[in-house]
Amino acid sequence: MTTDGTPPAAGQRGPLDGLVVADLSRVLAGPYASMMLADLGATVIKVESAAGDETRTWRPPEHDGTATYYLSINRNKRSVVLDFRDPDDVALVHELFRRSDIVLENYMPGKLAGFGLDYETARSINPKLVYLSISGFGSGEGASLPGYDLVVQAMSGLMSLTGERDGPAYRAGIAMFDVMTGLHGTVGVLAALHQRERTGEGQHVEVNLMSSALSGLVNHTAAYTAAGVVPMRMGNNHPSVYPYEPLPTADRDIIVAAANDRQFRALCEVLGIPEVADDPRFLTNGDRTVNRDALRPLLVEPMASWTADDLFDALSARGVPCGPINTVGEGIEFAERIGLEPRVTVGEGDEEVDLVRNPIRFSAAAPQYTLPPPTLGQHTDDIKSWLRT
Repeated sequence: MTTDGTPPAAGQRGPLDGLVVADLSRVLAGPYASMMLADLGATVIKVESAAGDETRTWRPPEHDGTATYYLSINRNKRSVVLDFRDPDDVALVHELFRRSDIVLENYMPGKLAGFGLDYETARSINPKLVYLSISGFGSGEGASLPGYDLVVQAMSGLMSLTGERDGPAYRAGIAMFDVMTGLHGTVGVLAALHQRERTGEGQHVEVNLMSSALSGLVNHTAAYTAAGVVPMRMGNNHPSVYPYEPLPTADRDIIVAAANDRQFRALCEVLGIPEVADDPRFLTNGDRTVNRDALRPLLVEPMASWTADDLFDALSARGVPCGPINTVGEGIEFAERIGLEPRVTVGEGDEEVDLVRNPIRFSAAAPQYTLPPPTLGQHTDDIKSWLRT
């Protein structure tokens, strides 16, 4: 449904058409989750304070005076400004709860209870609500710890894995655990909606950055829990596979990820060194990993006669996973060349902005790109009028 009660046009229907989301979140993890739902057809109402979502001010870079950080995660939403300290506005939030299927929030655990906007209050208003809470360290003993991605990258162990062996720890280039937690939250919401089909009742879904981080560290956390091994950073090396790292060509580095014997043999044949694949030191992945210091110069020498793009084409034709190290712009341009259509234009006229397409494809539905990221309070009057009728 839409806020005026009319259905969207047939061409705009998505898999989640008809669901209403009250989005009380801000910054990244929550807005990313709600944008996923909005792209898939849900009506998302972004509830903001008069100060607005913090990411509105996170610039540079910017597009027509608006931070691109904010633009990247807030399309397909309607913005309403409400003051949680105002009883009349809280009553409107309660009415929004009554009309919604999903609530998203990422306040410090327990804070919304002081405004009467916590899960228990929401459930008493609408027992069918699926209420997603996102935090940094959960609602238990870690509830008072602020949830910032960089802090979680440090405390989860990710930074201990990132950087050169003898150098300092580095953060990832994006707020990866915010994004991951937003995706985990979306999965949890969709699972709870499916369960609601059977039970008729909603529930409280909780995700936190720390748990998402430990889950996302996959083989590294399993190394500790299952084998008692504490992984440490190895630069761009992989602890269990070789070659699986950047290697130099005539113009720039290229990633080569020959993770099995067939791929390694194909790599050697393309480089004109087929005899290396038969060297007893390099017959298996285990051999190659143990003897990587001896193998690397044998690969690097012939690669010096290739450009990264030419070697990418040659290796790809033989099924060897590889790819030049692109800039973000080159990454988007490559996606365009192979037909992934990564750009989507949202809005018209002065509101028009190019963003990155939702990555999910459907055979019988389609993500929608109908609303540009809203200005602060852009839909306040319309939404308040809708809630009061």
